[in-house]
Amino acid sequence: MRQPSPNPTSSAASAGFYDPLMAYARDPEDSVTLTFVSAIELARSSSRLGGRPAFGLDEEAFRGLLNRYFPGAEDVYLTPATKAALAAANRGRRMATDEFEDLVVLLLEHRSEDSAESRWLAYAIAACCMGDDHLWQDMGLPDRQSLSDLLARHFSTLFARNTGGMRWKKFFYKQLCEREGAFVCRSPSCAECVEYSNCFGPEEDSAWQPAKR
Repeated sequence: MRQPSPNPTSSAASAGFYDPLMAYARDPEDSVTLTFVSAIELARSSSRLGGRPAFGLDEEAFRGLLNRYFPGAEDVYLTPATKAALAAANRGRRMATDEFEDLVVLLLEHRSEDSAESRWLAYAIAACCMGDDHLWQDMGLPDRQSLSDLLARHFSTLFARNTGGMRWKKFFYKQLCEREGAFVCRSPSCAECVEYSNCFGPEEDSAWQPAKR
């Protein structure tokens, strides 16, 4: 197994984001790669993803992801304990009100192509929605535009629906509410809503410092 060596010249490292898994990455600059790293870390650290050690993927899919995007990392990140946890998670299926699974379904319905990578990415984005910061930050991306570009490429029809430039996490949850026939706002339009700035305001990173990984 090759020994990992940090890559401090990558955009992720220069932005203050670094995870040991990045040492195995085929392409440390790739937005999809950064998203997978962030999702794996959130699955380990977030109580909102409890019971999902591979952000919802089963063992076969998780192994495929590691081998394709992080060659050499399988022995480190797919341990016997992780395999046991994945088997246990696979035996206990979703609750009817599971928002994570609802987000996965939404994203899968709008995949630009039917591939294993796009399925993995749908799960990873849903996992990152469980974070506490702007979605692009919880995905380990350098800015909102990187997120928009990723969605336009991999989930084009969902991207096209956000014609007003709503913040992406807000937009996803708004889509879920509309599917359920729920109305989250009393205002006749977003432009007249007192919460407008929370949904459409700028997503600046000047005051945001990434958590130490």
